[in-house]
Amino acid sequence: MFSVIVKLFLTMILSAVITPFVVKLAYILGAVDKPNARRVNIKPMPTMGGLAIFIAFNFATFALLREQFPTHELFSVFLAECIIVLTGIIDDIRELSPKAKLAGIFAASLVIYFLAGIRMNEVTLPIIGSFNLGWWSFPITIIWIIAITNAVNLIDGLDGLATGVSIIALFTMGVMAYFFLNFTNVYVAIWIFAMVSALVGFLPHNFHPASIFLGDTGSLFIGFMMAVFSLKGLKNVTFITLLMPVVIMGVPITDTVYAILRRLLNKKPIMQADKHHLHHRLMQLGLSHRQTVLVIYGLSLVFAFISLLYPLSTLWGSVLLTVGVLIGLELFIESIGLLGDNRQPLLKAIQKFVKRLEKKN
Repeated sequence: MFSVIVKLFLTMILSAVITPFVVKLAYILGAVDKPNARRVNIKPMPTMGGLAIFIAFNFATFALLREQFPTHELFSVFLAECIIVLTGIIDDIRELSPKAKLAGIFAASLVIYFLAGIRMNEVTLPIIGSFNLGWWSFPITIIWIIAITNAVNLIDGLDGLATGVSIIALFTMGVMAYFFLNFTNVYVAIWIFAMVSALVGFLPHNFHPASIFLGDTGSLFIGFMMAVFSLKGLKNVTFITLLMPVVIMGVPITDTVYAILRRLLNKKPIMQADKHHLHHRLMQLGLSHRQTVLVIYGLSLVFAFISLLYPLSTLWGSVLLTVGVLIGLELFIESIGLLGDNRQPLLKAIQKFVKRLEKKN
């Protein structure tokens, strides 16, 4: 394990060293994010930073840690990665339509399902018992990959935000893979930690004030790999194994779910971008750029710690924990007005209940 740790450290160094070269390449290729009404940057910024993460990560898996991974799975996932990264690079240079990006994610998902063989196969639920997903395995796996990939893509709105949140989520996922999930080999945890190392090396260049953005090259790649890694623990789904990755990725998933609800309630297209995401709302409440990022890091850490409680809990303990998380999350979302200032049903219900108690007393 000492050898593995040293190689992971080298991966981090490599990511940090090659990022400045990717900055220069981004300018040459025209992958530059220009200020507009939806952006928070006030000057043109090189994007496509995910390319540095992609290179460092794959150098680690194909060179430094090659003996750790099964050949067929490694090369199959690499092919899918290339599709995702190519989609991101094109989008960072020319800006693809949402449908074109979705097509790229879908194509990469097909490689994961059919070639890599990474998929959900069986579900075990309380009372109901175990049952094979059969043909449902295909749409559920594809939807899972597309949803997680887009969730990370949507949260990439501030310097270092998606990178830091992903580091926290992936590190937690790696800890669970190593200590709690019954994998026949520890290579999945090492695979995840290789990704974490590449992200840590990139973060100093991406944290506010950033010298380069992740771009869709980075956010799509990170989200896609998070989806693939989580599927390694969801081959045979139980109530708890399904909840763990959802809670670990609580910040991007929450932001995505409430963005969809907000647009539906306002009768706007689901794919239409806006400036009402979690980070936008926190900044509108008066937090600075750096403070907003740090608050969301803190929220991600809370989700991470909660997720670590699931393997230690009983079934009913997990149910109560989930209910508590959902109530707490709803109160937080309503308090910052993520759905709108007039959409606070739980807070208003609590206020009415408190007023009734005061009248009785």
